[in-house]
Amino acid sequence: MLIVAVGVSACASFSPDGGMSVPAGIAAQYLRKDVIAIRNDEDAAVARTRVDRLRKRPLTADSAVQIALLSNRGLQAAYNELGIADAVRVQQSLPPNPAISITRLSGAAEIELDRQIVASILALATLPARTEIANERFRRAQLVAALETLRVAAEARRAFYRAVAARQLVDLLTHASSATATSAELAGRLSETGAMNKLDKSRQQVLHAELAAELGRARERASSERERLVRALGIPAGDVAFDLPSALPPLPKRALTLRHIEQDAIAHRVDLRIARSELDSLSKAYGLTKITRFVNVLEAGYADKITDTRDTAEHAHSRGFTLTLEVPIFDFGEARLREAEQAYMQAVNRLAQKAVDARSRAREAYRTYHLSYDIAARYQREVLPLRKAISDEMMLRYGAMQVDVFALLAEARQKIAANVAAVEAQCDFWLASANLSTAVSGGGQMTVQAPGTVARASSDASGH
Repeated sequence: MLIVAVGVSACASFSPDGGMSVPAGIAAQYLRKDVIAIRNDEDAAVARTRVDRLRKRPLTADSAVQIALLSNRGLQAAYNELGIADAVRVQQSLPPNPAISITRLSGAAEIELDRQIVASILALATLPARTEIANERFRRAQLVAALETLRVAAEARRAFYRAVAARQLVDLLTHASSATATSAELAGRLSETGAMNKLDKSRQQVLHAELAAELGRARERASSERERLVRALGIPAGDVAFDLPSALPPLPKRALTLRHIEQDAIAHRVDLRIARSELDSLSKAYGLTKITRFVNVLEAGYADKITDTRDTAEHAHSRGFTLTLEVPIFDFGEARLREAEQAYMQAVNRLAQKAVDARSRAREAYRTYHLSYDIAARYQREVLPLRKAISDEMMLRYGAMQVDVFALLAEARQKIAANVAAVEAQCDFWLASANLSTAVSGGGQMTVQAPGTVARASSDASGH
């Protein structure tokens, strides 16, 4: 038993990479990105250099994710937790330290000296099983760190799309507001000369006023979304300068087709792998509890006693052993066994429910992805070209005095609303794409944004 304990303890050493092989491998597999656990100044300098290089160019969704993986301090805290788990693994894989007891009793006739060296035999006997459980818990901690990596990446990607969409809406409304400002000014001059009545002038001016108010709201929202992106990236205060693109990426030529989305989710989701690892760990702990049900304390060791008699100068030295055994009179271990059994069944039920949730979320994310693509593509292919054709025709008819100002302004409102809705539909698609990746690989709850959230106020102000 001692030989086994020494052999197991010799294998108990810290992971050479601090357990980062699993998070790094999952990040490379699902994200095609690099991660780094910042342990010293050299690591911090490497991460800072890469982040500065990425920020010199306008951000993309991929570069935003890479910056978040290098800069987000919350993610670094998760990697610190992994280091703590590694230390706990090593500690739990070591054999118990022996206890040394020395007692000296001095009387008028003699002096007694008792010495004992005691170690837990039960702890030595169960050391291989406890080491296996500790290793399983460490593997689960690695998966937890990988799951946090996926969550941070997904949040950074969503924040990027929201920030870019908000900026695109600001640009769109700025252009529309500038055009209506010119029209409102011209209407005022025509009204002064009597070429335009007061009602038509007021309609021109109220359109400009509504768009100016909505532009203010859009700028406020763009500022909030940018700050949300800053938080997702983990960029420190005073160093938040970066450029965003002026528009969202164009839609792909065709949507992805995933025939086995549910099976892929069950096989690849990291949170399900964590649940399976927890189940394996509890299964081993349950078996260990059954083994130690009746005997939970068993200690043995070497003992000796030295007695010196003062009168006769006699010296006596006795040797033997000591044994400590917990007698199960009141506690037969049934409560511990029941607790371990229920904990195991709890993990089984949680894993089963997680599998049900994973399948459902995969189906939901895939359906939302395709619907979002169809809606955004319809705006690009049909709605916007038709709106432009209608707007051009209305301008021709207005020039020919076939329609009045009211009809022209109504068309202007509808065209602005259509462009705003198109931007929102495009943003919804890219958010759905990010959610689809999350549904397959894990990385936190997917967030489904209601269509028109960014631009609902714009549509309302435009008469829709």
